Amino acid sequence: MMVIPAIDLKDGRCVRLKQGRMDQETRYSEDPVAVARQWAEAGARRVHLVDLNGAGTGRPVNGLVIREICRAIPEIPVQLGGGIRDEDTIQAYLDAGVSYVIIGTKAVTAPHFVSDACLEFPGHIYVGLDVRDGKLAIEGWSKLCHHDATELARRFEQDGVAAIVYTDIRRDGMLSGVNVEATVALARHLAVPVIAAGGITNLDDIEALCAVAHEGIAGAITGRALYEGTLDLTAAQRLADAGTTGRGG
Repeated sequence: MMVIPAIDLKDGRCVRLKQGRMDQETRYSEDPVAVARQWAEAGARRVHLVDLNGAGTGRPVNGLVIREICRAIPEIPVQLGGGIRDEDTIQAYLDAGVSYVIIGTKAVTAPHFVSDACLEFPGHIYVGLDVRDGKLAIEGWSKLCHHDATELARRFEQDGVAAIVYTDIRRDGMLSGVNVEATVALARHLAVPVIAAGGITNLDDIEALCAVAHEGIAGAITGRALYEGTLDLTAAQRLADAGTTGRGG
């Protein structure tokens, strides 16, 4: 299981939000490229980027810094979400060095887009399912809808997505512990890997996910815990390596 550091981008800076709220921002760095290098030096095997501005506007906003991050850590795969609503954007990000693009809002509002993207960019498409109180959230988590997350995930698996990123919004940025039960419940319905996000706080959360990695949990995205110092990336990855034999992502 991979422990994946998150770099959330807002106005070109590295920030973290609480429960996805743009008015609950903590700014961690003016230099996201340096942060990416820091995680690379700490042993990251994947870096997770989010264009927060893009998630809200529906179009890429932090493209320049995303390109710079990819150039700075060419040996590490980068996965990216936020504002990916058309195939031209996917192509531009792949050309910039992004390895995996995460489709969120468009996957829910126009599921056929996922099928088309998987055909056009096989192996590079993830879907992000962001859930608050059992309901899927879209458009930068500003709106809720009533689609069933498991049913959509199974459809996207058939379409050919490489993985599902599952986020519990209520726990995101709150350092309240990962929702292992909900993540496993989703993973058990799928053959493709699931990447957990939201609430990861310390090594106990990593250990808890390691215990269920065999169910299909391939990774754990964590941001605030790393920046606040409640989780050490190197130690977390070491624990994950020792404690998991789950399906790869």
